[in-house]
Amino acid sequence: MDPTHTGTTRTRPRTGPGVEVSGSDRPRLARHVRLTFCRTRQRQILLHPETVVLLNGSGAAILELCDGRHTVAEILTELGARYQTVPGHEVRQFLNRLVARRWMELTDG
Repeated sequence: MDPTHTGTTRTRPRTGPGVEVSGSDRPRLARHVRLTFCRTRQRQILLHPETVVLLNGSGAAILELCDGRHTVAEILTELGARYQTVPGHEVRQFLNRLVARRWMELTDG
């Protein structure tokens, strides 16, 4: 690659054990994972091949913002505007667990 090139470069999404979420990362669900509303359970669920994860309200609120466009910092700001208290370390911990399971991908902001 030409070191004088000033165009943008695409980085591969990061996922897997040992990957830590930073404020500038842009999280999005992996291609094989889907967030959807289950009418039977009347709540959001996370669908993964052979797995259904029931989400509580805060988990669903976080994942709705994980579209690959919002940074983690923006997600925390948005959640802070919706709710009184948003423990940032808990949101990062939640995202870290999904990344470790390869259910979430991170791209650099």
